[in-house]
Amino acid sequence: MIDRLRALVRAGRYRLTLHAEDERDADQVTISEIEAALLSPEAVVIEDYPDDPRGHSVLVLGFTEDEAPIHLVCSIHENNAILITVYRPDPRRWTNWRERKE
Repeated sequence: MIDRLRALVRAGRYRLTLHAEDERDADQVTISEIEAALLSPEAVVIEDYPDDPRGHSVLVLGFTEDEAPIHLVCSIHENNAILITVYRPDPRRWTNWRERKE
């Protein structure tokens, strides 16, 4: 799914939900950081949610140009990437930004 997300972002075929906009604003994540994180070679799906009630979605870990980690929950709907939420992961809750701490 990461390849499809990248292609849609490159084509400008993505949108943020209101929730993603709120979280983006709260964590002061810029649109250019979102694009850089999704297009970064290190971007990887770290969780898969096939039974998400909103439709199949994934949690992506990507990195900004400054190598800051960004988490993005994304889905694809009607050939558009939908960014459900976007945030800067809390190091107290994540190991290497990839695994949830218990």
